[in-house]
Amino acid sequence: MSTASGIPLDTAAIASTVLEGILYGFSVLMYVGTIWSLTNGRKKHDVNMKMVAIASALLVLSTVHMIMDIIRVEEGLVQYRDTFPGGPNGFFADVAQWSFVYKNVIYTLQTLLGDGVVIYRCYVVWQSAYIIIFPMIMWCSVATTGIGCVYTLSKATTDSNNIFSKETGQWITAYYASTLATNLIGTILLAFRIWSVDRNVSNLRSRRSSLGPLLLIIIDAGVLYSVTLLGALVCFVSANRGQYVLLDMIMPIISIAFYMVIIRVGISKRHGGLHSTTGRSASHSQMLQDQQQYSMKRVQVHITKLTETNEDGTPFTNDDLSGSRKMQSYDEV
Repeated sequence: MSTASGIPLDTAAIASTVLEGILYGFSVLMYVGTIWSLTNGRKKHDVNMKMVAIASALLVLSTVHMIMDIIRVEEGLVQYRDTFPGGPNGFFADVAQWSFVYKNVIYTLQTLLGDGVVIYRCYVVWQSAYIIIFPMIMWCSVATTGIGCVYTLSKATTDSNNIFSKETGQWITAYYASTLATNLIGTILLAFRIWSVDRNVSNLRSRRSSLGPLLLIIIDAGVLYSVTLLGALVCFVSANRGQYVLLDMIMPIISIAFYMVIIRVGISKRHGGLHSTTGRSASHSQMLQDQQQYSMKRVQVHITKLTETNEDGTPFTNDDLSGSRKMQSYDEV
C-alpha cells in the first residue's frame, strides 16, 4: 500500500473546487463565444450542428461535475464534519462515497467524448479507416479502464480510504496512461497530416501556405490537455494528493481546449489568417466552398477546400502530393 503525501485532503478539496470553478467560469464564457463563432452570419442549415452538439455536451458534463464537487465539499466540511469517522479528511479519503464515484463517472464520459472526437478528426483528415485502427484500440482501452476505475471505486472495501492502494491504483494508472496516449497519438497524427500537406503545398507557392497557423492552434490545444493530464498521472504514480486538484481541473480544461480552437480559427478566418495565398506556380486559388468545421479531442479546426489552376485555366497537377493525379482537396466535416 502506497503512503500518500502532499496537501491534506480537506485543503485539496477546497483548492480543487475553487480552481475548477474559475476554469469553469472561463469555459462558460468560451462556450458562448464558440456558439457565436459557429452561428454568426450563417443560415440555420449552414450551422455545423455536430460541433454545437459536442460543445453543448462538454458544457453539460462540466456543469454536472462542478455541481458534484460543490455537493461533495458541502458534505465533507459541513454535513458530515462532526459525524463521519476521521472528520473531513476521513470523508474525502473514502473513495466509495457516492459523490466521488459519480464525479468519476462524469469524468470518464467527458474523456471518452474528447478522445472520440480526436479519433474522428483523424479519420476526416486522413480519409482512411486504417489510420484510426490503433487509436480506436486505445479508445477501447480508455473505456475499459474507465469502467474498471468506477467499478473498483464503488466496490472498494479494504483500503477504501486510500485511493493509491493496489486495488484501485492499478486501474486509475492504466486509465490515465490510456487517455494520455490516445490524445497524444491523435494529435500527432493530425498535426503530421497538416504539416505534410502544408510543406508540399508551400513547395508549389512563392509564399507559405495558410495551414501553418492552423497547425499551431492544434498543437496548442493538444499540449494544454496533455500537460495537465501528464501532471495528474505523475502525481498519482508518486502518491501525491495534488492529483485531486489536477483531476478536477482537467474537466473544464477539456472544454476550454475545444472551445479555444473554434474561437481562434473563427477569428483567423474573419481576419483572413487561414485563407490560402497565390503562388507563382498557379494563377489563382479559387474557393470552392466555405471553410467547414471538423472536430478535434474536445477542439475544432477549419480547413479550406481549394483547387489550383494554371494560367490557361486548366487544373494544376501536383506530382509531390499525388503523383500523376491532380491536387487533392479536403472536405472537412
